[in-house]
Amino acid sequence: MNRREFIKHSAAAIAATSVVLTACKKSAGADSSNVLSSDRKVAKMTQRLNPNSGDKVSLLGYGMMRLPVEAGGTARENPDSPIDQEAVNALVDYAIAHGVNYFDTSPAYCQGMSETSTGIALARHPRKSYYIATKLSNFSPDTWSFEESAAMFERSLQYLKTDYIDYLLLHAIGGGSREKDSLETFNARYMDNGILDWLVKQKQKGRIRNLGFSYHGDIKIFDMLLKWHDEGRYHWDFVQIELNYLDWKYADEINPRNTDAIYLYEQLHKRGIPAVIMEPLLGGRLAHQPDNIVRQMQRRNPDYTPAAWAFRFAGTPEDVLCVLSGMTYMEHLQENVITYSPLKPLNDDEWDFLLRLAHDIYELKAIPCTACNYCMPCPYGLNIPQIFSYYNGAIADGILPDMDAQGTKEFVRQRRAFLVGYDRKVPALRQAEHCIGCDHCIPHCPQRINIPQEMQHIEQLVDMLKQTVVRS
Repeated sequence: MNRREFIKHSAAAIAATSVVLTACKKSAGADSSNVLSSDRKVAKMTQRLNPNSGDKVSLLGYGMMRLPVEAGGTARENPDSPIDQEAVNALVDYAIAHGVNYFDTSPAYCQGMSETSTGIALARHPRKSYYIATKLSNFSPDTWSFEESAAMFERSLQYLKTDYIDYLLLHAIGGGSREKDSLETFNARYMDNGILDWLVKQKQKGRIRNLGFSYHGDIKIFDMLLKWHDEGRYHWDFVQIELNYLDWKYADEINPRNTDAIYLYEQLHKRGIPAVIMEPLLGGRLAHQPDNIVRQMQRRNPDYTPAAWAFRFAGTPEDVLCVLSGMTYMEHLQENVITYSPLKPLNDDEWDFLLRLAHDIYELKAIPCTACNYCMPCPYGLNIPQIFSYYNGAIADGILPDMDAQGTKEFVRQRRAFLVGYDRKVPALRQAEHCIGCDHCIPHCPQRINIPQEMQHIEQLVDMLKQTVVRS
């Protein structure tokens, strides 16, 4: 779908909204089965109540980190292209018309342009019809002073065209390249400069309605902040965590620096702190599954896509306030709206079914990259997320060659498909062989991936495949 078709399609969808909602009212007594068929009428979006503020929040939240750009795709694929504001406006219009009222952005998203674009799109609607979530994304040491951090917050208000933020997050607490410096980094960003106490005062003034944090990394920092909550030192109105059926029990096995979602959620649940969910698809990985996984899902219920299964899992726990999705294209927005309009929670058998699939997916040993792009740009020109995406996709598509199967027809097929696809998907000058192990990327990875080590592994695999003699 090109840009002109996108705008035309979006406008038609908005115009049809009142007709769709009227039809839904007429069939309100019918069973809403969450079927993703083409003739499915969109019913009312599921909402969850925030007990701290009384907000009725749409279960589907719009993550504004993958906004479309005029050159096509997102700012990640085309960083020099301006955001396509008309397309963003159309997406936001459709979302609001279909009950989505939570919009999550950050000063760090879309080359620093997400807040501006989000503000333009939302300001066209009544302020009370949506909730704005943004973050204090003071990652760089030159933003750690009180003056710079406070100025970042003030710019967020300006760019978002508002005089208050509904949901303000300390962005990615627990970050840091190594466990020993996580607390030091946290203190430098929020405590030593007095900015957290200042944010509390802004909440008291009504400039922030809900104060929380997003968690990445060191569990000691997560536990410390919840201890402060228990002691009454700071009150957290919500917390944003990564939750999906793979991370539920396998996050720390995939990467020892990560934390299983079952622990994170249960710690929030017992305190009555609402959870906002990020990475329900694990950077799209759970929407692109190996054929054998997809077949199992289809046998279980052919009406659900892999993405719908993942979104149902993320939305099922009762203390989940909102599930974020970074949607670039109208078809993704429409599918996610259907899944949560209304949500059909997983039953116990379906929950166990997905956890069994999670075990099978874990055994594939894919790289736990969510394509968040925080590792970019690489000083040496590597496209890190694209390399990892291709490698993981090769696993899912069954073309990752098994070196123990050399000499077989299947190995020859896999070898050719893998090498040809690698050169097509990742430009030669941006491939893994150009990694020099500078470690510049490591402190920025929320998943705590040892990126240089993985690059070396992929480089060695490619080199072995190129040197392998294949006889017809």
